[in-house]
Amino acid sequence: MRIFVTGATGVTGRRAVPLLIAAGHEVTAVARSAEKAKALSATGASPVIVDLFDAAAVRRAVAGQEAVINLATAVPPSSKAILRSAWKEMDRIRRDASAILVDAALAEGVGRFVQESFAPIYADNGDGWIDEGSPMKPARYNRTTLDAERSVERFTAGGGMGVVLRFGWFYGPDAGGATLDMIGFVRKGWSPAPGPEGFISSIHHDDTASAAVAALGIPAGIYNVVDDEPVRRREFFGSLADALGVAPPKFLPKWVGRLMGGVGETLARSLRISNRKFREASGWAPKYPSVRDAWPALLREAGIASR
Repeated sequence: MRIFVTGATGVTGRRAVPLLIAAGHEVTAVARSAEKAKALSATGASPVIVDLFDAAAVRRAVAGQEAVINLATAVPPSSKAILRSAWKEMDRIRRDASAILVDAALAEGVGRFVQESFAPIYADNGDGWIDEGSPMKPARYNRTTLDAERSVERFTAGGGMGVVLRFGWFYGPDAGGATLDMIGFVRKGWSPAPGPEGFISSIHHDDTASAAVAALGIPAGIYNVVDDEPVRRREFFGSLADALGVAPPKFLPKWVGRLMGGVGETLARSLRISNRKFREASGWAPKYPSVRDAWPALLREAGIASR
């Protein structure tokens, strides 16, 4: 299959592109610089530098493709994430770039469109399980997630197979990412998310990549992509502390999340999200069923020693 991949050098894309090539697909991958284009070429992909906000350029780039996998993001650093202004570029990508890509895919007769989305837009559901039909409550910083999803609905309505992957909270060993900031908090004795009893539904970077590949063979629709076993925040951060060889972290009250803006309010929710629909449709299974399984390998990959 000829596949056009945006966000090809991001935490999911740089894992997904080699998997797609290994599966025998022809991959055209978007790069933001000549250096990143060179790295993509080394994987066997055909790199292209294109402005995702330039509708004419995007249509030319998409011509002849059979599928589009849109993994483009612009997540701000953890230190700035609580500022609403830090999410402006992400808003543009979700709202405008996704619409431009869908327009191009429809115009060029592309058969399938896979869109990265965000599972923590669901409303707090306590100890109850959450599926794709559960109530949503997007915060201001992630409200444009629904714009991207509506673009995919439009693709399906236009005759294509539109797939939305609602990923859980990311974690992985990539340097400079939010995971390293989280590890720093736990080493200092604190949880970066308030409230120990709420559930957190997460997903390892490796598993987001394999899910993007698996999405090429499933019916149109919205799918949650999370670990098999959501855990309470006490266990999430406690198991990380165990892997680091430090004491379990202290938790701030849940209401503190409201002082951290939309990101903090989202982090404070209890989200016990099910991946059942995606597993049954695709046969996908995560490499790491829960964070308990992932922490030791993640710390080794990141070069972080435990005490």
